[in-house]
Amino acid sequence: MAHISIEKNGSSTIQFRHPNGKRHTLRLGKVAKRLAEGVLFRVNEILAAIKTSQAISADTAAWLGGLTPSLHDRFARVGLATPRADAAAKEVTLDAFVCEYIEGRAKLRPNTIRNLQQSRRIVAKHFGKDRKIAGIGLGDADAYREALIASYSPVTVAREVKRARQFFKAAVRRGLIASNPFADVKGGSQVNSAKNFFVTRETAAAVLDACPDNEWRLIFSLSRFGGLRCPSETLQLRWQDINWDRDRILIRGGKTKQRIIPLFDEIRPFLERAFEEAGEGAVYVIARYRSDNTNLRTQLLRILDNASITVWPRPFHNLRASRETELANEFPIHVVCEWIGNSEEVARKHYLQVTEAHFQKATSNPTSHVRADGGKRRQTEKETAVSPAIAKNTAVLVPPRGVEPRFSG
Repeated sequence: MAHISIEKNGSSTIQFRHPNGKRHTLRLGKVAKRLAEGVLFRVNEILAAIKTSQAISADTAAWLGGLTPSLHDRFARVGLATPRADAAAKEVTLDAFVCEYIEGRAKLRPNTIRNLQQSRRIVAKHFGKDRKIAGIGLGDADAYREALIASYSPVTVAREVKRARQFFKAAVRRGLIASNPFADVKGGSQVNSAKNFFVTRETAAAVLDACPDNEWRLIFSLSRFGGLRCPSETLQLRWQDINWDRDRILIRGGKTKQRIIPLFDEIRPFLERAFEEAGEGAVYVIARYRSDNTNLRTQLLRILDNASITVWPRPFHNLRASRETELANEFPIHVVCEWIGNSEEVARKHYLQVTEAHFQKATSNPTSHVRADGGKRRQTEKETAVSPAIAKNTAVLVPPRGVEPRFSG
């Protein structure tokens, strides 16, 4: 930790070791002891924040912002503050910077870029496209959060505050501003359990029967029983990714790295029929619905309406979540997350659900047992619903015609 030293001429200095290992001396000049101790307090807080990779408090950030240019430069030279932006940097608008920031992240996936652009528009609408980024302070950040609360759900507020913090953090790293006004703004939780919905096998069977063709049955089953992201992973699936001999499928094109999942029994009949219907030398498993103007979500809602099924929240997400919940009942969580393509933390926050089956299992026994009143109760396991679509599409596996799978995982 830092400590104060008084030189022979009466000048106060603060000596400390930076978390990077270097020793530094911050010269304050001849100041009152009380003022020197106040500076020492701020230095120790900044050092603790750097050491633990945490943001400094809003109070200390405001204190740094109020330092005289010369004293602020001394803090910057010893690694306790970010150099202040020059005059040119102060003219940069928030909207222009965020546009440049998004365009400069070339490795982002299209969906991520689209989401960041949406957040840019929300920020620009609130602050104005001509608002200088250097002129946005702590009070402005608090006001932005309050404006979000008045217009959006708690989950959206949490997400947009997080992205605003991300934008301003990048501005700090570019030297456009000295500190992040959103550093201590609490967005809240991005978990919305109210939108959780478990799609039972009975419901899935009814949807499969209502699908207009086999390709749609395959699209649905890949989400509900394979846990694929739709449309990104579903539309990227190729025939060469199917390892028929080892019952495995290579999944590519999602948010995460490539992964391998089992060729689940619930998917196989639709996959085999799709291959039988595929043209010679076909590359992609889903061919009919690959057009840019095809909205799979809209079509799924139409199918649900035709089947007289009430639309559940986040249709495709909850298909994946239902499958992950099922698998978590049978396999270790690290295996399930590897197949679904998310982390255990994300799975627990956004995917895994408590279902009616869990309650039934907790209060039932598959064998006869004596009740408290001396009677007996028998519990038989509920048979898994099998869609007629699955039954009539079940066929003997035919080796891929004219396509040699290169995937051997």
